[in-house]
Amino acid sequence: MSTWVYIIKRIASSIPILFIVSLISFFLIRLSPVDPLAQLRLNPAISQETINSEVKRLGLDKPIGVQYLLWAKNFIKGNMGYCTDNTKVSTKLKGRILNTLLLSICVIFFSWIIAIPLGVLAAVYYNSWFDKMLTVLSSIGMAIPSFFFAILMLLFAQKTGWFPIGGLTSANFSEMTNISKILDIIHHLVLPVFVLTTISLSSLARQMRANLLDVLNSEYVKFAYAKGLNKTKVIIKHALRNAINPIITLLGFEFAGLLSGAALTEYVFQYPGLGKLILEAVMQSDINLVMASLMIGAIMLILGNLISDILLKLTDPRVRV
Repeated sequence: MSTWVYIIKRIASSIPILFIVSLISFFLIRLSPVDPLAQLRLNPAISQETINSEVKRLGLDKPIGVQYLLWAKNFIKGNMGYCTDNTKVSTKLKGRILNTLLLSICVIFFSWIIAIPLGVLAAVYYNSWFDKMLTVLSSIGMAIPSFFFAILMLLFAQKTGWFPIGGLTSANFSEMTNISKILDIIHHLVLPVFVLTTISLSSLARQMRANLLDVLNSEYVKFAYAKGLNKTKVIIKHALRNAINPIITLLGFEFAGLLSGAALTEYVFQYPGLGKLILEAVMQSDINLVMASLMIGAIMLILGNLISDILLKLTDPRVRV
């Protein structure tokens, strides 16, 4: 029961954070010289009635404080306005959020399931050829910019023809069977997931290695060895449970970081995700879409931290909630 109370308290405490993020973002955008409706006014396909409704919704003829209150009221109701192409922001975000969540979950799953064992093996066989090789490879992975790596993989896909060079689905996706649709999506996800997983697991593996090395040198681990306990049991049952805690705390930041970190990768692969959408919205000065995306990014950060805290409680009963 205490875990549920903790979750409710964390959700309640996140409300002031969302308020501060929205307040700062709104005022920075509104105080800029950019006209929030400039793109709408220049688009001949958008009627004057739509523009007038946006002026009324945003309260552009009112003081900036009143404008924020109007925006917040509409945002809470789910009315996030229109994009520069006369599409509802909520409609455009709906599909992109699911695509980004799919990409993020895949990247986190593969990076963790690969990085943790690699870091453990590197720490257990410290200073061996495996440890040195992992250090070199992880350094290379951390040094290569994600967008540059994505371009290399895109050229590889174009040269070999083994993988699609963009998008999430094929042109004949609607004509496929359900199993074929799933396989087609997986085929399109391979390269974006590979690029982001490679970048992510490089730092995770090094962090896991460093944490486990510190724990293996602690007194209680040496005492367990002195008692004659099995080495594998000591590492998995005692050392690993303590070494993995700092990694779990990074989960929340990694979950939210994929939103910004994946933007350029999504743009290179033309992946229909939230990161690519935000990048395009900023370049087009699409104020409504930028504000909605910033709020979603803040929510993803809070949700990721909440998940990491719950996992930390499950792995370490000493943590009080």
